[in-house]
Amino acid sequence: MLYCCVTGHRDIPTDKENEVKQRLYDEILQAIHDGYDVFISGFADGADLLFAEIVAQLREQYPKLFMEAAIPYRNRLKSTSTRFQHLLRECNGVKIVCERYQPDCFLLSNRYMVNQSSRVIAVYDGREKGGTFSTMRYAYCLNREVRIIHI
Repeated sequence: MLYCCVTGHRDIPTDKENEVKQRLYDEILQAIHDGYDVFISGFADGADLLFAEIVAQLREQYPKLFMEAAIPYRNRLKSTSTRFQHLLRECNGVKIVCERYQPDCFLLSNRYMVNQSSRVIAVYDGREKGGTFSTMRYAYCLNREVRIIHI
């Protein structure tokens, strides 16, 4: 099994959302054609949920795809977002990274995803701080393939 995960910003500009969605779709489809069959999302707003929506959609065409949610802390499962809950039900697996919220739970969740994956799709706007940047840097340190969608 080949694993692919996503990292990206939560605040995708509205005027770029359709472009990002199309480019994410293209990257996920390319990953499928390259043999990837397990897709992991951290289920944060923005890039993570867009990624999960696309994988869920593509599972109709490619039923053997496995989608996993890497949830940073257990209480995150109680999100009142209907989008979040709908996509969570679409998952084949859920990994709870930390039982309780702790300051580094998002970092640990991102590292879990990169540790599992050989390809990382990054929706990245160029800022040199924050979760997306540190996840990309971690992926490079582990010699993972990082495919960047610049926004």
